[in-house]
Amino acid sequence: MGNARNLAFWLVLLMMVLVVFQMFGGNSSSSDSLPYSDFLERVEGGEIQSVAVDGEKVFFSVDNNNLYTINPNDSNLIERLIEKGVNIEGQPQEQSTLTSILLSLLPFALIVGVWIFFMNRMQGKGGGGAMGFGKSRAKLLTEKQGKVTFDDVAGIDEAKEELEEIVEFLRNPQKYSALGGKIPKGALLEGPPGTGKTLLARAIAGEAGVPFFTISGSDFVEMFVGVGASRVRDMFEQAKKNAPCILFIDEIDAVGRSRGSGYGGGNDEREQTLNQLLVEMDGFESNEGIIIVAATNRRDVLDPALLRPGRFDRQVTVPNPDIKGREKILGVHSRKVPLGPNVDLRIIARGTPGFSGAELANLVNEAALNAARTGRRQVMMEDFNNARDKIIMGAERRSKVRAQELIERVAYHEAGHAVVGLSLPKCDPVYKATIIARGFAEGMVVSLPDTDRVLTLKDELEQKIAMTMGGKAAELIKYGEDAVSNGAGGDIQQASASARAMVLRWGMSDKVGNIDYAEAHSGYSGNTAGFSVSAQTKELIESEVKRLVDEGLERALQILTERKVEWERLAQGLLEYETLTGEEIDKVMKGESLDAEEAEEETVSSVTAIPKTRAKAKAEPEAAEQSEKETSSDKDEDKPE
Repeated sequence: MGNARNLAFWLVLLMMVLVVFQMFGGNSSSSDSLPYSDFLERVEGGEIQSVAVDGEKVFFSVDNNNLYTINPNDSNLIERLIEKGVNIEGQPQEQSTLTSILLSLLPFALIVGVWIFFMNRMQGKGGGGAMGFGKSRAKLLTEKQGKVTFDDVAGIDEAKEELEEIVEFLRNPQKYSALGGKIPKGALLEGPPGTGKTLLARAIAGEAGVPFFTISGSDFVEMFVGVGASRVRDMFEQAKKNAPCILFIDEIDAVGRSRGSGYGGGNDEREQTLNQLLVEMDGFESNEGIIIVAATNRRDVLDPALLRPGRFDRQVTVPNPDIKGREKILGVHSRKVPLGPNVDLRIIARGTPGFSGAELANLVNEAALNAARTGRRQVMMEDFNNARDKIIMGAERRSKVRAQELIERVAYHEAGHAVVGLSLPKCDPVYKATIIARGFAEGMVVSLPDTDRVLTLKDELEQKIAMTMGGKAAELIKYGEDAVSNGAGGDIQQASASARAMVLRWGMSDKVGNIDYAEAHSGYSGNTAGFSVSAQTKELIESEVKRLVDEGLERALQILTERKVEWERLAQGLLEYETLTGEEIDKVMKGESLDAEEAEEETVSSVTAIPKTRAKAKAEPEAAEQSEKETSSDKDEDKPE
């Protein structure tokens, strides 16, 4: 339809050019023009025997030369010609048949052209313009756009096994049909963002070697009723012509939300589009050879009719990878990256719990960029550690101007977090503590688990709340109740969220009981559509949440009071070095000095993949040298008594 629209545009333009040419060109090229005054003189002199008048021009011949002049609407012209005996011949005004036709069609052509222009602008480039209102926006991907196979997908072995059967059916359908088996019509990939759902769908097409159509769920819905349903029909028509093929719908929750939950009731455009999609997937007419793969991270909002067998027969979970999966993903993304001899991908995988596939790809890329910035030819372990710090904590903001009083307050605040976390056995190991501003935080203490966690126990959550409130407890002890700052705002928010989840969702409060109040408690989820609770129950819930947070604060105050000497040492160590790793924190709390030579060694912890170097020294040689000078001067000025 795009070619037809372009052809119509050029035809209209050609018609307009011809009309203008005929209007201004005429037949003046076949005759020569003569001024009207000269024409009158020749009439008076008897040189002209006959003329032809068409209302605008007067044609005549002199000495076998065809001439004409423009008639200025002279009312006495005819009388003069008759007096001189000139033969007068009248004829219609000169105009070709083609010009007449073009002139008559010009208004209609202009109206059509303007209509096409505005409808094209309204519909957008991808919608096919006015002539392609209901056409599908699905794109056919080819190998020229990058072939992906299962070798490029790592860390989700179970999901790959679920989908390998689909690939085998596309390659050898007789193997299953001979036993009466039918291949699933659809597979729904669900999981958190960045886990590789789209990449997995492309790998299916790459392995099977069949056409692969891709479209986003938002491409169906428009402001005009019926357009989405028409696009669904057109999409399946295209797929039938290319069967067997794979039809991939990304973010299907944009069009597949439960019916009746929107503002438009059951008559809005989105629900009509969903109804048409349900019919095409499993209606009266079967779509043999069309396998639909969809991806979403919001399975809970999808319509139940979309999830039933016969439409999406298989629902494949694509979770965040475990340690083995992370190691494989790092291996895939580092294939084209020159790694240094000290790089151990397994150690990096152990130090990145909870990372998705996309975050691991970003980690490798950031490490490569860091190595390029420092002028190295290989990516070293230090580059991966710096990249991980940047992803977890944000980029350093060393240029930020802060008063010494604020820096000291931040040091004691972060030291409080670290000491409480190290004192409680169920808290995750402290990975790093820093008083350098990163992102929106003035300082930060980061803890990373030793292994991947699936379940969290009640006492673990209570101890984590205590560690979270360690910063507020440190300010209370150091500066008093009247001098605490708003720096603990984020900590209070995090502790409150954990306590509410314990009370409302996980049944970890004896007084509230084992009832899920999350849906009814508007303060937690913002959803008031569920059942309601009494004011007494709400008061009980809030009292239990407050109790858990207050107990965490009391525990943190007790720990910091008992270990005040170690807390003071760590705060002064942060003021001196600005950033300390896990092992360095232990040495500072014990009163041991950090040897300068050991601080420059690039050794790696076997558990947390933390470099033993002080993080204050930067990767760039010049910056590292300057940083060491600053550290030496800071030691002289800020050394504790």
